[in-house]
Amino acid sequence: MVSKNILFDAERLKYPNTGLYYFCLNLGDAIRNQLPSGLDMYFFCNEKAGKVYGDDQKYIRQFSWHKINNPHRSRFDLWHSTFQLTDYLPNKDRSPLLLTIHDLNFLKENKSLEKEKRYLKKLQERVNQASQIVTISDYVKNDVLTYCDVKNTPIKTIYNGNNIDFSRIAEVSTAPLVDGEYIYSVGTINRKKNFHVLLYLLPGNDLKLVISGETHEEDYKNYILHLAKKLSVQKRLIFTGAVSEKNKYNYLKHCALFAFPSIAEGFGLPVVEAMAFGKKVLLSTCTSLPEIGGDNAYYLTQFDEDYLTNFAKTELNTILRHPIDEHAVVERAKSFNWQDAARDYTALYARILNGA
Repeated sequence: MVSKNILFDAERLKYPNTGLYYFCLNLGDAIRNQLPSGLDMYFFCNEKAGKVYGDDQKYIRQFSWHKINNPHRSRFDLWHSTFQLTDYLPNKDRSPLLLTIHDLNFLKENKSLEKEKRYLKKLQERVNQASQIVTISDYVKNDVLTYCDVKNTPIKTIYNGNNIDFSRIAEVSTAPLVDGEYIYSVGTINRKKNFHVLLYLLPGNDLKLVISGETHEEDYKNYILHLAKKLSVQKRLIFTGAVSEKNKYNYLKHCALFAFPSIAEGFGLPVVEAMAFGKKVLLSTCTSLPEIGGDNAYYLTQFDEDYLTNFAKTELNTILRHPIDEHAVVERAKSFNWQDAARDYTALYARILNGA
């Protein structure tokens, strides 16, 4: 039997410490371990990524000039684009396209109308070419159906997996990296993460706020620092910068509360990671977060100063002191796993390749 060749676009691996990096890494690894016989996977990734899927896997090196002249456009039976605005696409008449859409955050980031239209046009072009669309949450699916014309193209939600290695949780150091009780959050430092609202939870208590992640918007970080000073909590605000997985595990294990007030989130992987540690999580009610946290999370329903100040006085201490069913929280985290995601993706591969 002649094998079918699949290209898995892992070009985003060249951006470490990002959600798309871990999506490509973990999904690609899970799929290669589940791929049925008769299907061959080729990983399209930049040299910076190295052979992250193993020395025995098949790689095609990605170069920026492939945006203009890509000799691989016609050689695959299926092309899986893992980023919705990718510049690397197959020949329309040769390879069916499976398109994963992570979010339409560009519509929620206060970009100019011109940029919004340009990004939406680019996304629509990829939707038009797709034989199958996958979204990482029902929230994203609804956004796609609202802002794009999918025509008769099938669209399916496949949740991301959890990046936490449960076998390593018990190995996390018992010595915390931060003294005292603290609220923890992690993500790129930009406005859509909405980190500044957490500062209003600090007056009137001794809690610290620890935020991990690379700074993408320096002016927003400066705004956070300015607000912390205004609220006289600057000595209890800690920016760690990007952290290793080992240190992230430590921060998660020892935090009193994990908070994620994002206002533009396609999935919210940090929430699942915190729940893997059985942690109480405090989320915004925006975008996909209620879908991910479910009944196992607490929520901020507003972001104005009065609401947050009152929340800190009337509800925060109750949340911190009230016991939760840690087992139920961990089990919810386990329900998001890369093995299930890979199973669903490989089923779509087979359906597309069989012409169904």
